[in-house]
Amino acid sequence: MTQNNGLAQLNKSSVELNKLLQKRTIVGLLHKYGYTSAPELSKKLKISLPNCLSILSDLIDSGFIENIGIGVSSGGRKPALYGLSESKCYVVACDVARFSASMAILNSANKFVTPIIQIETHIDDSQFVEKIIAASEKLIHEYQLPEAKIMGFGVDMPGLIDSKCGVNYTIKKEKYQNVGFLLAQRFKKLVYIDNDARMHAYGEYCFGSAKGYENAIIIHWSWGLGLGIFVNGKLYSGNHGFAGEFSHIPIVENGDLCICGKRGCLETIASSNTILKRVKQGVSEGEISSIVNRFHDNPESVTPEDIIAAARLGDEFSISILNEIGIGMGKGLSYIIQLLNPEVIVLSGPISKANQYVLSPIQQSLNRLCLEKISGNTSILISDQGDLSALLGTSEMVLQQVFAGLNFT
Repeated sequence: MTQNNGLAQLNKSSVELNKLLQKRTIVGLLHKYGYTSAPELSKKLKISLPNCLSILSDLIDSGFIENIGIGVSSGGRKPALYGLSESKCYVVACDVARFSASMAILNSANKFVTPIIQIETHIDDSQFVEKIIAASEKLIHEYQLPEAKIMGFGVDMPGLIDSKCGVNYTIKKEKYQNVGFLLAQRFKKLVYIDNDARMHAYGEYCFGSAKGYENAIIIHWSWGLGLGIFVNGKLYSGNHGFAGEFSHIPIVENGDLCICGKRGCLETIASSNTILKRVKQGVSEGEISSIVNRFHDNPESVTPEDIIAAARLGDEFSISILNEIGIGMGKGLSYIIQLLNPEVIVLSGPISKANQYVLSPIQQSLNRLCLEKISGNTSILISDQGDLSALLGTSEMVLQQVFAGLNFT
């Protein structure tokens, strides 16, 4: 090959690579903003309008974007608007809880294209990978989605998770810890694994009550107290992805034994485990309460929803349990507020649905333990996404990775 031919080949490769990056950028921008015009895209990419229109034409031919209508003119001809094709790309999202998992398939606009199904499994289930792969295949086939358009699989789960490696170090048997690798072996496409609390947080930040805030704390309040941290608009994961283990902050000296092996963790006084403990105690002590009467023979089956429903009907014992949990949560939040000074704290998960029954005691704790100048500038909100936040957060994280790696072939 002559030197001139070599330079020409290099220049051609450089031009093609630059065009590929521009296509990825356009897809990412349309995903972020929903739709926009060619003049706006050319400004954002700092390329000429004819060049931008040429790239848009290629993307339309590939099926990734489509012309969705006409925009408003600021003078002159009204611009054509472009948006992502919602039927070109799908991702599977799976949210793993303590005793079960939820799964659905979403499109490129994070819209659910299948119902949410439930899977009986947990992180230490030796058949975990097989069960969620089987569930995903069933969804794909039942709703007649082309497998070629399924471009990613995201799973959020409890535990100490290194999302870069796809490893969950909380899984007891080491051979099952590399969930990302095990799933990729079966799924043969992009796989993303992350902590459930961070994905709940990401869903709330992108679509829910934390949207629009730069510095936010989102807490999934259930069996554990999972915490997601946003600093200057960025999800903070820590050195190895382990940031946010709010559950295991020591609060009570020589307190109850926690599942982590330490005593007096926040989880022992402000989680669903506290509800179980207090109901068992109420049964043994003969507490006069509708909730004790109902669960007298099987206190282990009580749920946060049962306690909240009883509290709303005036059951004083249930109200006192929620008050106790709220005070405990307030203690934990006092550390977070004074360390990080967030704009907003969003509470999600089953216990957050108690609303004023937990918000009032939380505020009492903050009034007692925080500097008013700091806590007074932090809003505490209840999630408006409910149980959907983790699926939405996981889907969005997978879509961003899919779009960043597209080759448009």
